[in-house]
Amino acid sequence: MSETNPAATAPVTADAAPHRYTAAMAAEIEARWQDFWDAEGTYAAPNPKGDLAGDPELVARPKKFIMDMFPYPSGAGLHVGHPLGYIATDVFARFQRMTGHNVLHTLGFDAFGLPAEQYAVQTGTHPRASTEANMKNMVSQLRRLGLGHDKRRSFATIDPEYYKWTQWIFLQIFNSWYDDEAKRARPISELVAQFDSGERAVPGGGTWSALTEAERADLLGEYRLAYASDAPVNWCPGLGTVLANEEVTADGRSERGNFPVFKSKLRQWNMRITAYADRLLDDLDQLDWPEAIKLQQRNWIGRSEGARVDFPVDGERITVFTTRPDTLFGATYMVLAPEHPLVEKFTPAAWPEGTRDAWTGGHATPTEAVAAYRAQAASKSDVERQAEAKDKTGVFIGAYATNPVNGEQVPVFVADYVLMGYGTGAIMAVPAGDQRDFEFARAFELPIRCIVEPTDGRGTDPSTWESAFASYDAKIMNSSNDEVSLDGLGVVEAKERITEWLERTGAGAGTVNFRLRDWLFSRQRYWGEPFPIVYDEDGIAHPLPASMLPLELPEVEDYSPRTFDPDDADTKPETPLSRNEDWVHVTLDLGDGRGPRRYRRETNTMPNWAGSCWYELRYLDPHNSEQLVDPEIEQYWMGPREGLPHGGVDLYVGGAEHAVLHLLYARFWSKALFDLGHVSSAEPFHKLFNQGMIQAYVYRDSRGIAVPAAEVEERDGAYFHGGEKVSRLLGKMGKSLKNAVTPDEICAEYGADTLRLYEMAMGPLDVSRPWDTRAVVGQFRLLQRLWRNVVDEDTGRLSVADVAETDVDTDTLRALHKAIDGVRQDLEGMRFNTAIAKVTELNNHLTKVGGPVPRPVAERLVLLVAPLAPHVAEELWRKLGHTSSVVHEDFPVADPAYVVDETVTCVVQIKGKVKARLEVSPSVSEEDLEKAALADEKVVAALGGAGIRKVIVRAPKLVNIVPA
Repeated sequence: MSETNPAATAPVTADAAPHRYTAAMAAEIEARWQDFWDAEGTYAAPNPKGDLAGDPELVARPKKFIMDMFPYPSGAGLHVGHPLGYIATDVFARFQRMTGHNVLHTLGFDAFGLPAEQYAVQTGTHPRASTEANMKNMVSQLRRLGLGHDKRRSFATIDPEYYKWTQWIFLQIFNSWYDDEAKRARPISELVAQFDSGERAVPGGGTWSALTEAERADLLGEYRLAYASDAPVNWCPGLGTVLANEEVTADGRSERGNFPVFKSKLRQWNMRITAYADRLLDDLDQLDWPEAIKLQQRNWIGRSEGARVDFPVDGERITVFTTRPDTLFGATYMVLAPEHPLVEKFTPAAWPEGTRDAWTGGHATPTEAVAAYRAQAASKSDVERQAEAKDKTGVFIGAYATNPVNGEQVPVFVADYVLMGYGTGAIMAVPAGDQRDFEFARAFELPIRCIVEPTDGRGTDPSTWESAFASYDAKIMNSSNDEVSLDGLGVVEAKERITEWLERTGAGAGTVNFRLRDWLFSRQRYWGEPFPIVYDEDGIAHPLPASMLPLELPEVEDYSPRTFDPDDADTKPETPLSRNEDWVHVTLDLGDGRGPRRYRRETNTMPNWAGSCWYELRYLDPHNSEQLVDPEIEQYWMGPREGLPHGGVDLYVGGAEHAVLHLLYARFWSKALFDLGHVSSAEPFHKLFNQGMIQAYVYRDSRGIAVPAAEVEERDGAYFHGGEKVSRLLGKMGKSLKNAVTPDEICAEYGADTLRLYEMAMGPLDVSRPWDTRAVVGQFRLLQRLWRNVVDEDTGRLSVADVAETDVDTDTLRALHKAIDGVRQDLEGMRFNTAIAKVTELNNHLTKVGGPVPRPVAERLVLLVAPLAPHVAEELWRKLGHTSSVVHEDFPVADPAYVVDETVTCVVQIKGKVKARLEVSPSVSEEDLEKAALADEKVVAALGGAGIRKVIVRAPKLVNIVPA
């Protein structure tokens, strides 16, 4: 560290108190110390090796890896709500440095995404140009807050040297399969070896060597963790792209743009995240995450135990998954999702003889009926399809299936209340036990058979019922054949017996199902990572060799995907990359021994989630061009250790809205990389903390349009804008709501340290709180009082008393050490608001005592403030005569002798009413406390000579006397 003293260059202003802490002084101090920190590399976290290796003493310390969720560089810049989490992690990181840790804390940018692309479409500005301008602005705003980031480690996902490794990870996943027996991913080459040797049978018979190249590619595609398939997807014509399930709102519209979303079958890239469903679920138990987030992930993964049942149809079969195989005897029809691939296969050219008119939808043939119904279903969202609507819709496909337990022929329908996204996309309908099946059966005049004995007195004749009856406690009835009987059994025993029968007869098997679907990984956009995949003349996908990475985005004239009429579900995507013929069609030598060949590049791009699936690893080793991350460096920062069985980041702070998107995807990538031996951490983030939101009042006029909050006047409890009364409601802060306050504004008026203190003092970090600009001044005054306790406002000289700690009065020492003890615990527990309250209490005590503050007290007060208000702490630390930065000073440790109170107040009650208060030693015994209470004059008077039946003593704070 440099021995220069930037505090010596502070200017002197000529006013009544020329050295008072003012906004102007704060701005000068803050800019000067920020320059100093940058020049000195104050926040550089050394690695154990490599180009970021540094001080061996720091490396030998316990390490802490502290992360914020990736910010997206918005063109609107930051408002005061955005830095809440960044300030909190900065305070915590500073505290960890001062308590002897090597702390890695940095920040990059998640810079691919739709907003920049939409801006490019509107203006013609290249997305990179607008994104980099936005990043520059945000870096400036964040720097002004004094955040202690290791800037050597920062990057953006749009940097080719970064997304080279995003592409590389995709190739590792593409070249892998999940071994269900070993419960881990393995290289695809090992699967090929199994097929080639005969260790694993080729499906359908034959040998591996006899398969064509296309047949081999198709077979491996059934196993790869990254694969392309023709599957139902969420197609959004208004955006010109497909969307993941998580990007579609509950009412079936796109999260961005609010356009209608339709189900359509397209060839898309997918990630087989479902292979990891069990591990993603089970390993949640080992993570230090909010229970609410764990619950969301558990519900999203949706593990359920049941049975797979096969219903024969014309020599083939429809497979269903059910959690209630015990109700199989009550299945009187089947339903396929409209998108189910077997619908077309089983739909005949003509209606079978005897088909009821109610089943046909008024169409002349099953083909017409199914086509019309599919078109109708495609216009509905999954939520709309599953809504408990009174009127159930569907059509008979013209085929019958065989119920395996009783041989009955049951009609097969398509209906929109069944989704491809759950189970097999087919259900056995048991109308007696499911309300939706019950309503459908009534609407289509289908049989309803009672197979669970009702316990509510309704009787066993479903024709008299008004609703279905479902129970896990009732007995099974009407459920037997020549080989198995469930009658009289409870649900649990019946499930076990029928599952055993299904397995014995080959009609099905016990199984586990998950709600989780494979991750749709293609986007029809320009501004994203290109896939490192090319196709040969036969359409077979080939991975690019690592030597050809990064595959950079080409220049295109038009950045927009082709958008369509938002309501036209029959359109198909056209991507921006497909318009660059010179880039799409290339001659390459892939190093496979075949020499140069002509290929066609993949013209979809990866979703914006790709870059944030692994960015924690890049922070560790950001300049490594040869490896994803050096194993020793990854092990040092993220490897498993005591209390962290799966490894991961020590603290990850961000919003709860990413529970089933980023957090689930990142966990999947981490586990795949762990299985393949690239990392030692099977989980990316060990501890997760969700910060609350800073809210602001939104003011709206009579039209419901937001008006500028800064222009609203309050009169007699009402609010007016331009003389018109407006409404007020607490909500989000944002530019569109005209209530945003920028950190630049607050820094200009009060300084960054004041903003930091105010945001941390507003309330517990994990709850939302309203912004109040008028209240900011309170923290500014705290800093002014702190300044006055160390610096003479008239002369600028130090005003502390150079005395030994033994000469400090006991009350002050007690106030100091209680503050040290409390602040230390609060900072460790991220209770920053109560830590500030304790600092304020100590500072107020010193102000009240008056006179020069003893140096031992002043120095430790500055150290207590340092994580919270680092600029003023640095300035005061130098003024106190120190030449090193306060950033790496030791945080004060409390003397236990001064933390424990000399006396505590004991309340004495008679019949539950307080009659006296005693000042007693904290260590007083119950016997001595009882004697003191009974001897107290007020207690004696209150008893009035009455006898005592019982005395309850809770030393040292309570004595309860029960008179006779």
